[in-house]
Formats: sequence, C-alpha cells, structure tokens
Amino acid sequence: MKKLLVSVLMMAALLGAPVLAEGLLPNIPAALGEPHPEGNEFWRVNHPEILSHDRDLTVQDGIRDIDGSLKTCVACHAVEGPDAAPVTTASPEHACMTCHEYVAVKVDCFQCHNSRPEAADWSAVLPSLGGTPESLRAYLERISQ
Repeated sequence: MKKLLVSVLMMAALLGAPVLAEGLLPNIPAALGEPHPEGNEFWRVNHPEILSHDRDLTVQDGIRDIDGSLKTCVACHAVEGPDAAPVTTASPEHACMTCHEYVAVKVDCFQCHNSRPEAADWSAVLPSLGGTPESLRAYLERISQ
C-alpha cells in the first residue's frame, strides 16, 4: 500500500511539474509588428550583443540607419498601461523589465533613451494601421481578444 501511495504521489508530481513551472516563468508581452526573421529565440539570446554592436555603429561611426535600433525595439514591444499609454521601465509590465527583473539583470539603456515610444514612432512600426495612437489601440484590442 505504501508503494502505491508513493507511486501515485510521484506521478502527480511529474504530471503537475510543467503546470507549476509555467507559472514561474515571466509573462512576455507580444510584440506589435512582424515577427523577427531570425526567430524569437535568437533575439532572446543575442539581443545584448546586437544592441551593443548597433550602439557602437551609431556612437562611434555615426551610422544611424540601423534595422535593429533600440527606438524600433521600444516601439514594437510597447505595452499599454491602464491609461492606454505605453508604460515606462518603472512598470514591471514593460517588455524589457518583464525578463530583466526575472533574471536580475539591470537595464541601463533607459538612462539615456526613452523607455516608451513617441506617437511618431508607432507609424514606423505599424504603417499598415495608419500609425496613430488610436489605430494602435484598436490593433491591441483585436489581438488581446
């Protein structure tokens, strides 16, 4: 009887582990634009090196026409707060902060850069939607349903 009870408890633990582990991972907000051609996993792993490389191109070489700019990242990964405006890094819901707090890595990009997009940035990311805050809000409502 004791062996049966131990077996049942072990099976319950094995079957329940993925469900429990899922709740422990950060809730990564969906991006607003097209998926990365390289894939999400590539960007999760390599974004620090890419951002540093692009920073060096901009600061040292004066090249500002960069596909993976921080400004584009912030615009595409914007998360709306309760007031329907994009949140800043002061919020744990900010796309960067969601993961960086989870892995205890300090984000220093936003000491100089904006942590939320300006309305003009939205049109660059979502030209097919008209690029207005209202069209972005409507898009977010459609994908959240």
